[in-house]
Amino acid sequence: MGCSSFDNVITNPMSATAQTAPERDPKTRIQPLSAFSDNYIWLISNRETAVVVDPGDAVPVLGALDRLGVRLTAILLTHHHPDHVGGVQQLVDATGARVYGPANEVLPLCDVAMSDGARFSDTGLGIDLTVIDVPGHTAGHIAYAGTVGGSAVVFCGDTLFAAGCGRVFEGTPAQMTASLARLAALPGDALVFCAHEYTLSNMRWAREVEPANQELQGWQAEAIRQRELGDPTVPSRISRELACNPFMRTAIPSVVQSASQWAQRDLDSPVEVFAALREWKNSFR
Repeated sequence: MGCSSFDNVITNPMSATAQTAPERDPKTRIQPLSAFSDNYIWLISNRETAVVVDPGDAVPVLGALDRLGVRLTAILLTHHHPDHVGGVQQLVDATGARVYGPANEVLPLCDVAMSDGARFSDTGLGIDLTVIDVPGHTAGHIAYAGTVGGSAVVFCGDTLFAAGCGRVFEGTPAQMTASLARLAALPGDALVFCAHEYTLSNMRWAREVEPANQELQGWQAEAIRQRELGDPTVPSRISRELACNPFMRTAIPSVVQSASQWAQRDLDSPVEVFAALREWKNSFR
């Protein structure tokens, strides 16, 4: 099903506008809801309303809404894969939430089409996000970047992961390289809300690419501790990805050298380096 046309600035029409009662804490928070084996569904909520990003499964979302006593007003989608959209219909049936999704993808349900430069805002939740087209993982993949509660954020679906990136299924290495460059240009303190817990496996591979990267070594030790405690390793930050993620470092000499050695040929551009890194990671065990 396609999406309707959109205005350049989209305000969530179901956002609460009444002043929050004094006994209810209005502070917005972002929390991960675990789904399937390693998915994260991101729930943005205060004490009144909520917005959810990439709900592949409705059950954890409905459980959280009930537990928190909040009303779901909007669903934001980054791409069409079932583990990101599978819960949409059930959530809409249960809550009446409005669905926002990529304009250039076929989705099970979508009310408002979103493409590069479109904005989604919810004043009650302190959300102000701008869409960035990031094709590569899928042909019409989008990300939502901006602020939530005054903090810089990006909801990037399967384009960027902590110390990794998504496989190139429908796009090209050139598209994915350009998409990651757009995310790299975001503020360094922007929190990266990716959709999978792939961090430790990504880091094992990243250490093969850059064994002398001390910041990566420190981050890996931190991530191991987090997983031992059962905690998520994400969100990360753009600054950390630029310092540690090989896919964001395709012009760094040490990464170029490692990728060239793996490919057994000289790599003459960031796109060639990215393509070699992606093939390397695809076969890494």
